[in-house]
Amino acid sequence: MPHNLKPKIDTLLETRVKSSPGVPGVVAVVTDRNGNIYEGAAGSRALGGTQPMTTDSVFAIFSTTKAITGTACLQLVEDGKLDLDAPAKIHAPEIGKLQVIEGFDERGLPKLRPPKRDITTRMLLLHTAGFGYDFFNATYNRLANEHGQPSVITSSHASLRTPLLFDPGEAWEYGTNIDWAGQVVEGITGKRLGEVMKERIFKPLGMEDTAFTMTPSMSARMATMHQRDGSGTLTPLANFTLPQDPEVHMGGHGLYSTALDYAKFIRMWLNDGEGPGGRVLKAETVRAAEKNGLGEMKIKMLPGVIPSLSNDAEFFPGMPKSWGLTFMINDEPAPTGRPAGALAWAGLANLYYWIDRKNGIGGYWATQILPFADPASVGGYLDFETAVYQSLRARQAA
Repeated sequence: MPHNLKPKIDTLLETRVKSSPGVPGVVAVVTDRNGNIYEGAAGSRALGGTQPMTTDSVFAIFSTTKAITGTACLQLVEDGKLDLDAPAKIHAPEIGKLQVIEGFDERGLPKLRPPKRDITTRMLLLHTAGFGYDFFNATYNRLANEHGQPSVITSSHASLRTPLLFDPGEAWEYGTNIDWAGQVVEGITGKRLGEVMKERIFKPLGMEDTAFTMTPSMSARMATMHQRDGSGTLTPLANFTLPQDPEVHMGGHGLYSTALDYAKFIRMWLNDGEGPGGRVLKAETVRAAEKNGLGEMKIKMLPGVIPSLSNDAEFFPGMPKSWGLTFMINDEPAPTGRPAGALAWAGLANLYYWIDRKNGIGGYWATQILPFADPASVGGYLDFETAVYQSLRARQAA
């Protein structure tokens, strides 16, 4: 990277903090195959707080947890212990009891029927099993409001026992699929998901600040969650934390981590599955995972059904996007400079990452702001990614 990358992104972060509306604090990291080529932080961990945001600040990383759970599943495939196309109920029996919802009757009760086929782990990793989220799906939101369906934020078994929105394999719907994939991992290994991740992913990658239950050191560095209201005003949610002794290790959203740790995970994917402490995935597994698994089906815009948790959200509107195991894939070159076929996703509190295996580069952007797709956060992230590719092109032209 040219030497001007650091001042350019440092300025970008500071501008985001000072803008109105802006972000209280942000961390950004860029890595290539060899190591981090940018690390930076700006602002504070809490709006109006005295603790500055630092690159080792700890975040609730929400759905950027998903790719780590997917990696644990792929390891079990390599071990010969998991067949992605076998019924997931072999390892997670509760998933075999779920039915398809076909709306509500005149009394407002769910109309349910058995699914036409079994859910497979591949469907879970591709988000085609039939599960949704109440903040992105009106049917699930009605189940929550009228029938007491618990939020996934409770990290409870009850929050996963939801009806299917369609027959498995017949559509793409973003939801609790990867939480169920975590249950498959636990069923095969006989261990809690966090323990499996620690042994097989975090240790070989040196990710010492990533866990479902924070260590005292992590808690001391935790960034505060914020809520933005309709006027753009931010309020710190000082007491917000995900359950720290959760009933379920939620493979879809439950981890706490740092941008520095997540860059190590990105780097493993850039290096065909190799980490500093040994191989995490085989190169052929990585190549298979980065391929479109949806065929002609495309992922869709996520509607903000609960405005306090999410705005309407879509990356690069109008551009076709697919899904792999377990990432979004942009099918065409993105306006930021990201090439077609790159991997990416995000977390509810406005955390974003991309993995560009073609150019050997990726990055992570971390804030703690609700709702998702916050314009100030997403705009800053896209500017950040664009700046990286501008520098990359400058280097290639030199």
